[in-house]
Amino acid sequence: MARKVAIQMDPVEDIDIDGDSTFVLGMEAQKRGYELYYYQPRDLSLRDGRVMARMQPLTLYRRAGDHHLLGERALRDLGDMDVVLLRQDPPFDMGYITTTHLLEMVPPGTLVVNDPASVRNAPEKLFVLQFPDLMPATTIASRIEDVQDFRDKYRDIIIKPLYGNGGAGVFHLKPDDENLSALMELFASQFPEPVIAQEYLPAVREGDKRIILIDGEPAGAINRVPQEGEARSNMHVGGTALADRLNERDREICARIGPELRRRGLIFVGIDVIGGLLTEINVTSPTGLQEINRFDNVCLEARIWDAIERRLDERGR
Repeated sequence: MARKVAIQMDPVEDIDIDGDSTFVLGMEAQKRGYELYYYQPRDLSLRDGRVMARMQPLTLYRRAGDHHLLGERALRDLGDMDVVLLRQDPPFDMGYITTTHLLEMVPPGTLVVNDPASVRNAPEKLFVLQFPDLMPATTIASRIEDVQDFRDKYRDIIIKPLYGNGGAGVFHLKPDDENLSALMELFASQFPEPVIAQEYLPAVREGDKRIILIDGEPAGAINRVPQEGEARSNMHVGGTALADRLNERDREICARIGPELRRRGLIFVGIDVIGGLLTEINVTSPTGLQEINRFDNVCLEARIWDAIERRLDERGR
């Protein structure tokens, strides 16, 4: 019988088929003969100790404007799936955290990628703090006095929401910028969490390198260069993706964090490196597969499914 794959994701009709990593993961599973099912986080429920979802059979096509076909929605037990791909985008809020608690209750015969407990316990801007010697100077604080002390020391800083994503809410405060108090007030009105501030790295003008790790091993990289006059390099805000290669420092960083990623069941991870310093470890819904595939003439989604299949074989699925 064909293996069954459920994909928990954002609305499938809205994805960019030329840039979305979930799309090519689904296409590769389909190529391997798997049955695909699609659902959104709101479709999850718990009944009599079983994790259920109202999901639809899914067929994907690489056709602009006509890239998917959905079957009839039906309530299904996630324990009947071989794989669940946890692929909805942040924000990493209580709704997201709740889905990880529910998915953690799926029977162990079903492989959830990435492991939901590890996703919950490794948010992008917090997990990286376990490797302080690889990072730029960083503080996490709620009080303006604490952030001001950090700024007094490092002068030129980046400040951003602790659980933000896609470059949203990221501010570069130069030494003469008078907006710190106003920004702290704004963040306090919008977010209950502390903010994260880091020493500004001028090397970001040369790019923010996204490195993909598959089962703890580096698999490829792209360089994301910010627009002129922009401190953020995220492609969501206009950053340009350029071909790049892993250097000795990149491999040193990957060698340090790779074993911990493997131990936690984090099969598909994207890390961000600026000027040889690690700034984030992205485990929720990493991107970058299609860009690296085009630049390097590879198929990273096939390597991810190879890693998944090794885990399935170990479980006898």
